[in-house]
Amino acid sequence: MGYLLLAAAIAAEVGATTAMKYTEGFSRLGPSSLTVLGYVLSFVLLAQTLKTVSVGTAYAIWAGAGTAAIATIGMVFLGEGMTVTKAAGIALIILGVVVLNLGGAH
Repeated sequence: MGYLLLAAAIAAEVGATTAMKYTEGFSRLGPSSLTVLGYVLSFVLLAQTLKTVSVGTAYAIWAGAGTAAIATIGMVFLGEGMTVTKAAGIALIILGVVVLNLGGAH
């Protein structure tokens, strides 16, 4: 159940970060509201996750998966470019989360 809550926390954080792109400096009510609500929901779900998943593992997965997802959304939907450096960074994030989990951090 902890990892299901973690997946929901990641989805809420990714949604909030994507909405932030459209807030125009928090001057637009709709996207600004989605951003705030998404981050609140994300932190509530992350806090619930910590009841069953270690903090280091949960946070590494939450931050890493969110970062990789946002970079992908930026590329696919927002016209941001992909460089070798960006691809390597995303790969290292994913590798770090995998190694952390294989290392028995949970």
